[in-house]
Amino acid sequence: MSASITANLARHARERADTPAVIEVGPDGAQRTWSFAALHAAASGWAATLAQLGVGAGEPVAYQLPNVLEFVAVSLGTLMLGAVCEPLMPIFRERELEFMLGASGASVLIVPGTFRGHDHVAMAQGLQAQLPALRHVVCLDDMPAGSPSTPPPDDPHPEMTAQLLFTSGSTGEPKGVLQTHRSLRRAAQIHTRHFHLTARDVIYVPSPLAHQTGFLYGMWIALELGATQVIQTIWEPELAFDAMAQTGVSFVQAATPFLADLVRVAQARGQALPELKTFVATGAAIPRELARQARAALGAEVGGAFGTTESCLGAAFVPGEDPERAWSTDGRALEAITLRVTDDDGNTLPPGFEGNFEVLTPTLFEGYLNRPELTAQALTADGYYRTGDLAQIDADGYLHITGRVKDVINRGGEKVPVVEVEQVLYAHPAVREVAIVAMADERLGERACAFVVLEPGGELDFEAMQRHLDAQRVAKPYWPERLELVDELPHTPSGKIQKFLLRDQLALERKAMAR
Repeated sequence: MSASITANLARHARERADTPAVIEVGPDGAQRTWSFAALHAAASGWAATLAQLGVGAGEPVAYQLPNVLEFVAVSLGTLMLGAVCEPLMPIFRERELEFMLGASGASVLIVPGTFRGHDHVAMAQGLQAQLPALRHVVCLDDMPAGSPSTPPPDDPHPEMTAQLLFTSGSTGEPKGVLQTHRSLRRAAQIHTRHFHLTARDVIYVPSPLAHQTGFLYGMWIALELGATQVIQTIWEPELAFDAMAQTGVSFVQAATPFLADLVRVAQARGQALPELKTFVATGAAIPRELARQARAALGAEVGGAFGTTESCLGAAFVPGEDPERAWSTDGRALEAITLRVTDDDGNTLPPGFEGNFEVLTPTLFEGYLNRPELTAQALTADGYYRTGDLAQIDADGYLHITGRVKDVINRGGEKVPVVEVEQVLYAHPAVREVAIVAMADERLGERACAFVVLEPGGELDFEAMQRHLDAQRVAKPYWPERLELVDELPHTPSGKIQKFLLRDQLALERKAMAR
């Protein structure tokens, strides 16, 4: 295996000192840029600062930072020490932070001063009373302009823990996922080979760096390659489009909502992004109509992929393949990864059968922090990771995610193909976003409820929804039996729809009506 990520940074700083390493796009569109030499110096400075605060190898360093240059430097400085990166989403507040910091026992928390109107320093200092292990709160605003220098530390061993990342809670309680240097480096190398990425590419990172999509498939792969990465502090589609055009972005991996926003800008302007080669949409199935529009509007290959924080990316569309296959499936297994679908007894199912989706991968996590019982539940006896998804794998090896195990709607014994019906509804011109979830029913056990966000000026009522489904020849037992128009759907920071919150909303409503 190649050199560590920090050794790669040192090499880039020597060989390509003045090449832009990170370009930060601020909320007003203003940009800050660090070369590889500047990034290496900043990371070394953070390594020295953390060492002075008593951080040692194997210890977590918590930081709640937006997508700014310092996020990258703090991450690399932490890794230089052999310490563990514990990035925390900027949207988290006291409840989430107390749980996560308490679980990790981090002694250092690095925060911005004020971000998006919230005083992170005051919040962090308030947490110290509940968290005895949290000895130091470091504010970026108070850091000296010149970082201290330090000799490059020894390379971290491949089996050392590199990252503690809490799942975003798409199914409820967050879990702390531990990943080693070896797993993250292997995942990055598999990924860059699959998509034919090189140092000449420009990687755009709209996803939060505190999420695996941004951390690994934005920041880390760029550093692995020695490519320029462009990060955006606050997502704003118009600014993103301008920055991508200006910096010559060639590759993006992000959740479907980011793709949808960029497509709307491209269509409104009648402009494409000529340097953009590839957009990998993760986190949820790409609505097929959106994928078609994206390919036409952006001028890039667009396709689906599947990954989790625990297993990293396991499948992705194949560059150069038929566009319809690229966006109508979740791709094929990546190098060195095996996919399978099993029944509830663990028997592998033949192609075309729906069942429990499992992944065997060399990029598997170490386990869940302090939760050995959950780690054991997540793995099969022969080492496959249980994703919690339902899927089919066709005769050509292409993956089709059909839903979450907990998202299954059992309507009187008939299983509703949720993803398929969502795709059909998304094709309605008035629909911007849709999520179908189960609602309890005394007679049938469960019925389907469609939560829909409309396009500006769009109109849709229950009868119009039924007419659309009928016109698309969807079987009547699969039709949602309730339509809820909402201003927005609840998302995780990575863009996944939090269906459990929608189910909870329906359950509370049912309970209130029963009183």
